[in-house]
Amino acid sequence: MSFYMPAEFEKQQAAILIFPERPGSWGYGAEPAQKVFAQIINTIAKHEHVYVIVSDKTRGAAEKLLPGENITLLDIPADDAWARDTAPTFVRDRDTGEVRGVSWRFNAWGGTYDGLYAHWERDDALAEEFCRRAGFGCISAGDFVLEGGSIHTDGEGTILTTEACLLSPGRNPGMTKQEIERKLCEMLGADKVIWLPRGIYNDETNEHVDNVCAFIRPAEVVLAWTDDRSDPQYELSAACLEALGKATDAKGRKITVHKLPIPDIPVCVTEHDLLGYEFEEGEDTREVGERLAASYVNFFFANGIVLLPQFGGENAESDRRALGIMRELLSEREVIPIEAIEIIKGGGNIHCITQQIPL
Repeated sequence: MSFYMPAEFEKQQAAILIFPERPGSWGYGAEPAQKVFAQIINTIAKHEHVYVIVSDKTRGAAEKLLPGENITLLDIPADDAWARDTAPTFVRDRDTGEVRGVSWRFNAWGGTYDGLYAHWERDDALAEEFCRRAGFGCISAGDFVLEGGSIHTDGEGTILTTEACLLSPGRNPGMTKQEIERKLCEMLGADKVIWLPRGIYNDETNEHVDNVCAFIRPAEVVLAWTDDRSDPQYELSAACLEALGKATDAKGRKITVHKLPIPDIPVCVTEHDLLGYEFEEGEDTREVGERLAASYVNFFFANGIVLLPQFGGENAESDRRALGIMRELLSEREVIPIEAIEIIKGGGNIHCITQQIPL
C-alpha cells in the first residue's frame, strides 16, 4: 500500500474539532470561545460530518450549542483544543482509497525546552484514541515530534514547512534537516519539501507554516504579507517570498504567490483578556500588550467553502480586504467570514482548531 497526504482543498468526509475549556487558553470559563467554536462547527456540518471531542465539563455546553445533525460528540481526554496539532494527520492509499490517521509525537510545541504547558500526555494520546474510536487505521510516527499546523501539502508530492518550527531545539534535536525531510516524505508520501525560513512574528508554536503560507491549489499559495517595513513581520514574510521565488514543487513547477495582508493593526492582549485567564503552574502565560499571531492565512477548507478569520474593530478594513482577496482567488467556493477574535486570544485560529479527514 502507498499512502499519501491529500491537499486540504480536496474533497473531505469529515472534520475534527475539540470543544475548548482550558482556563489558560480560553478566558472567562471558555464561554466566549465555545460560541465561536459552535458557529464554526455548525457551519462545517452543513457541508460534511464533524467529530467534536468533548469532556465531562464541556459535553453539556456542546449539546446545547450544537443542536444540528451531522455532528458526532466523542468523549476523549484532551489537554487543550488544538485539533490541528493533536488530532491525526490523515493519509489516503493511492490504490485502495483507504484513509488512515498518522499519530505524531506531541510535546506541547517544544517539550521541556520551550513547550507551552507542563503536561501534555492526554494530547499526545489523542490521535491514536480518535482513530480507535472513529474506526480509522492508525500509523505511528514513533518518537518523531510534529504538529499538523507545521505542514501543508499540495496533494501532489510537495510539503511546505518552516525551518523556524521543524528545526527548533524542542522537537527533534537529534535529527538533521535532511533526516527530518526524509521522515516527512516517508510518512506523508511526498517527494519534496519546500522550507520557508520563518512564520508569523511572535507565533508561540515556533512559527507554524499554517499561519504564514498555504496552498490554495497545486503550485499556488497565499503568503501573509505587510508592506510596512517597520513591522517585524516584514522581514519574515520577505524571507519567505524570496524562498518561494527560488522554489519549484515536486512536479518541477514554479510557485505562484498571492500576498494576503496581515491585519492593519496588531491584535494584542488587553487587560480585560488577561483577567479572564487562569494559568496553571508550568504553563506559558500572557501579558497586557502582547502581540498575538493574527493572520488571515489561518483559514479552513471544507467541502465547497472556506472559513476565513476576521478580527473586527479597528481591523474592519483589513478584514474586508482579506475577504475580497480570498473571494477573488477562490471564486469556485463560498468564502465565509468568521469573527475569530476569541480564537486568536487562545493563541491560534480557525485552521489551528480544525483537522480534515479526506474522502
